[in-house]
Amino acid sequence: MSDQADFLAACRDLLGDAYVLTEDADTAPFLTDWRDRFTGKALAVLRPATVEQVAAILRACAQWQVPVVPQGGNTGLVLGSIPDAAGTAVVLSLARLNSIRALDPVNRTITVDAGCILQTIQEAASAAGCLFPLSLAAEGSCTIGGNLATNAGGTAVLRYGNTRELCLGLEVVTPQGEIWSGLRGLRKDNTGYDLRDLYIGAEGTLGIITGAVMKLYPQPKACITALAAMPSPAHALRLLSLMQDHCGASLTGFELMSQYCLQLVAEQFPQLPRPFAEAHGQYVLLELSSSQSEAHAVELLEASIGAALEDELIEDAVVASSVAQSEGLWQLREHIPLAQAQAGKNIKHDISLPISCIADFIAVTDAALESAFPGCQLVCFGHLGDGNLHYNVAPPPGMTDRDFLANQDAINRIVHDQVHGFGGSISAEHGIGALKKDDLARYKSPLELQLMRAVKQALDPQNIMNPGKIL
Repeated sequence: MSDQADFLAACRDLLGDAYVLTEDADTAPFLTDWRDRFTGKALAVLRPATVEQVAAILRACAQWQVPVVPQGGNTGLVLGSIPDAAGTAVVLSLARLNSIRALDPVNRTITVDAGCILQTIQEAASAAGCLFPLSLAAEGSCTIGGNLATNAGGTAVLRYGNTRELCLGLEVVTPQGEIWSGLRGLRKDNTGYDLRDLYIGAEGTLGIITGAVMKLYPQPKACITALAAMPSPAHALRLLSLMQDHCGASLTGFELMSQYCLQLVAEQFPQLPRPFAEAHGQYVLLELSSSQSEAHAVELLEASIGAALEDELIEDAVVASSVAQSEGLWQLREHIPLAQAQAGKNIKHDISLPISCIADFIAVTDAALESAFPGCQLVCFGHLGDGNLHYNVAPPPGMTDRDFLANQDAINRIVHDQVHGFGGSISAEHGIGALKKDDLARYKSPLELQLMRAVKQALDPQNIMNPGKIL
């Protein structure tokens, strides 16, 4: 038998034939990225059901020197969980590790398998009278392991932080097939290097996250949503300061959307609400959460909106008066990526900037792109409260997707050079994967890259963990 055949035979002994997928029809759903931009090849797709099986598989991969590509819900946007075209790697799907292991409402923690769907965790927390605040568009299909591997953000970062801030402990299988159990639900633990933070955001290049202890919070008594219209991003920044001054920690959402974003949603999803009769330059979706009462939240929001109107920061606003209206306003925001996908291909940028620089960045970069690619459409939206923009570029009317995507490198260079010049980051919450690896090498300092490579070499000397990603 060949080495590959020996390896696959060992995997079948460990998992059973049904969970070692090698036929094209079976492996296809695991090999194409969510945006349908790239399809890789794999020696097999492996589907373990326990942490011990993950460890055994990694010991086999180390023995036969087979590369491993960990995968959760396959909702990533930077080719981080897709194998390359060589066909020598295995995809290790964590989807069968999907149990909620424990929920402690007093300690306000939930311990989960890495393959748990994010929405399942939210629902389990809610059933126990708690809140798990991580929320993003793919929450019905993404897994907590993938969220941790990319340090996902979402719409509530302003109040609760990224996934890293929501995690208290991890369980990780090393490239050598050993299980590190760090599932401690402690808020304070200063006993050496913080290994938890090392694995979060590492995109499976240092080991495989198989379990996690996540923080829970009290359920708010009320959540109130409003949509405000204003002329420019500069007005949105002034509104953010006003809302933070008036509302403090009650401000849990602050989402910026350009006029073109809502125009695109209206074109692709005409059944969704249109809150304003006239178009405005920018919109902000606001959410306030109150630990006191709905009346308190409404009073706080209406007073803040009134102050913003008086200061001429906003031109108009609507406040949701029911759960259905609130969901309708949020659907406008959540349907932007779907509207983009239906309208055609676009070049995505998941960037972060110092909040004070965002208006200037948008003005300068919009002008640079219009000069270089006249007529290009700018789909700019994101989590303004934490400085994260999804700054996407769509083709001019009449240009084919193929012709437009031929300019991807040039467009990325313009955007990322501006991000770097403003002191920002080329990846806020999507990760680096294979898609941004060359850009990372351009903008990271040589010393940072050297230190990152030293960590990779120390933990994964065979370079079998998600090779070709990040570094």
